[in-house]
Amino acid sequence: MEPRVSIITLGVQDLERSYQFYSKLGFPSSKNPEEGIIFFKTGGVCLALYPLDALAKDVSPDMAVVKEGFGGVTLAHNTRSKQEVDDVLALAVSAGAKLEKPAQDVFWGGYSGYFSDPDGYLWEVAYADFWQFNQDGSLVIE
Repeated sequence: MEPRVSIITLGVQDLERSYQFYSKLGFPSSKNPEEGIIFFKTGGVCLALYPLDALAKDVSPDMAVVKEGFGGVTLAHNTRSKQEVDDVLALAVSAGAKLEKPAQDVFWGGYSGYFSDPDGYLWEVAYADFWQFNQDGSLVIE
């Protein structure tokens, strides 16, 4: 298997609400919500929104939807400055996110905070002066 992730699909309760939320964050979409799935273009990985019940059934007809507490997964948006972390968190809150953890200096040498989207998916917004980015905005990992 090639070591890459192509699409991250979030199962959502209300496709239109989630579409509006991510659009307000500035994510450009390539599909309309009327088509039943929405794809957002991001630097290197596609973010998709799909109805939660339908996504569970796609995995298996017997798959139960469990959405309680911390699910063990976070998504991350890495920035080029501390100010950008603060700006992105403020933008997310203004778009309807819940601020879970205000931005602060963290143990690994960076600066980060967390918000949750309308379906409770957790996003870390983080900066570290030792990170580098490709031209498309993707993080350089060496």
